[in-house]
Amino acid sequence: MTYSKCRVCRQPAIIDLPRHNANFCAEHLLQLCRRQVEKAIHDHEMLATDDKILVAVSGGKDSLAVWDILIELGYQADGLYIGLGIGEYSDVSLDYAQTFADERGLQLITIDLRGEYGYDVPTAAKVTKRVPCSACGLSKRHLFDKAALDGGYDVVVTGHNLDDEAAVLFGNTLRWDIEYLARQYPVLPARDGFPKKVKPLIRLTEREMAAWCIVRGIDYQVEECPMALGNKHLAYKAALNAIERQSPGSKSAFYLNFVDKMAPLLAGLNQAAAGDLRDCETCGAPTTGEVCAFCRLQERVSGNHPVPVELVLNKKARKAYLAAQAVGE
Repeated sequence: MTYSKCRVCRQPAIIDLPRHNANFCAEHLLQLCRRQVEKAIHDHEMLATDDKILVAVSGGKDSLAVWDILIELGYQADGLYIGLGIGEYSDVSLDYAQTFADERGLQLITIDLRGEYGYDVPTAAKVTKRVPCSACGLSKRHLFDKAALDGGYDVVVTGHNLDDEAAVLFGNTLRWDIEYLARQYPVLPARDGFPKKVKPLIRLTEREMAAWCIVRGIDYQVEECPMALGNKHLAYKAALNAIERQSPGSKSAFYLNFVDKMAPLLAGLNQAAAGDLRDCETCGAPTTGEVCAFCRLQERVSGNHPVPVELVLNKKARKAYLAAQAVGE
């Protein structure tokens, strides 16, 4: 039987990475991941050594891995978890995030959407008759911004990886959505009441982040969010993965070349699309109207009785969700 060997040390490899045309042992996989994060931080001026960092933590592999890597690299970073009220999925996700923080002596700030703001994502989806990801994304963006500013943090870090960013870019390109394309850059500078936001994992894939967690002994939420079942984003990922299998490296070339060659040309459009901002009359957050979208959502849906997750899923997603729940009983 033939065993693959690490490209660096020639010891038995634990992972093959076709886009690098190489295999790596555990030690040199971790080294590769650290270096890719350091390169992203350096090339895009994401972080300074003395920055006070807030990591958006979901309990999944990417957010826990980026938090772990930043601590390893010597940065000061706290975590923020937002309980979105997505049934057992949210409860389990919080357990993973809290365990990770406790085992490493790190600070995890938690926000309970229903307890503190009177609603949850499934209920918001039912009341507004919009896809759950709409209320989820809006709520998370607002609360991440607020927590960072209230806590005196210099920058918010998210765990968006290469697969995530390439899929978003693919969708935006299919629609030629110039406004969204202009905003798709790994660094969003602080402005007008918004904190700086960065994505240090843009050079690493989901598979590499899963391998990081396995090697480092990090337990994480493996299940996909039930609210995301049927989301176009997952279809875009599948399409890009099919291309990647036939032509390794295509995904990174697609996204990273966009960042290097096209994003700078769109930067002016991003600034022009920002528009004039004012303070929300309810919460004080920057907005283009009198009341921000988060406060409008909260006013509309808070106070409604919680809606079970399965009631806001389509037929196919509901069947898969209920089957998974039955297995877990």
